[in-house]
Amino acid sequence: MVDRSFADPSLAALYDTLNPWGPGDDFCLGLVMSAGSVLDVGCGTGRLLGQARREGHRGRLMGLDPAAAMLAQARAHEPGVEWVLGDLRAREWHGEFELAVMTGHAFQVLLGDEELRLALRAVRAALVPGGRFVFETRNPGARAWETWTADRVREIPDGHGGVVRVWHEVESVSPADDRVTFTETFDGTLWERPQVDRTTLRFLDIDTLDGFLREAGFVVVERYGDWERGVLTPASPEIITVAESAGHQDSDGQGALQ
Repeated sequence: MVDRSFADPSLAALYDTLNPWGPGDDFCLGLVMSAGSVLDVGCGTGRLLGQARREGHRGRLMGLDPAAAMLAQARAHEPGVEWVLGDLRAREWHGEFELAVMTGHAFQVLLGDEELRLALRAVRAALVPGGRFVFETRNPGARAWETWTADRVREIPDGHGGVVRVWHEVESVSPADDRVTFTETFDGTLWERPQVDRTTLRFLDIDTLDGFLREAGFVVVERYGDWERGVLTPASPEIITVAESAGHQDSDGQGALQ
């Protein structure tokens, strides 16, 4: 199910204001510009591929997202990119992209083991031999959810002369299955009552994450703890992964290393 903050047009229109361009976007943009063909999984408002096109990328750029409201933002901002409604379970590509990216911590919405396996196999199938998959997930050692409290309120312009107040509240933390469930509340004159979105994210540790990647036929070639390419430590805010497709895939979609 698509989160309300992505599915509701009024909330989707606030996404880029709430999440302005930052170091993570710069990091990924450099990789996109050096690849001839790129698949952005969970592309959201499409700003990464849109910026790449505006900066002169002339290859194939495709953005995939399950939220129609987010893709409406993407199409309005940059029509010169292939925008596809759906997810990795609904569409298949085979050896068509040099690079796949998954930004905005979208990797953390893959909650179940099998869901994660299917997604990784689909990404690998979409890549050319030696193609790369770049994504980030919050480092569980940094315990970011401890800062998601109702007293930390952000105020952003609503685009109509008013202000939207946004805050988070954690409902549950389950170390046994790596999950954190929280709400994100939007309060402003755009709505008669506050809009509340409930989300669950999975916080994988490095060993578990790398096990899934190996199983899918990926080799980690770069790993960072922040967007300045800092060394990953137990307290680093991010686990930023650059993984390379290794070997080939059997006809049943299972990985087999050469």
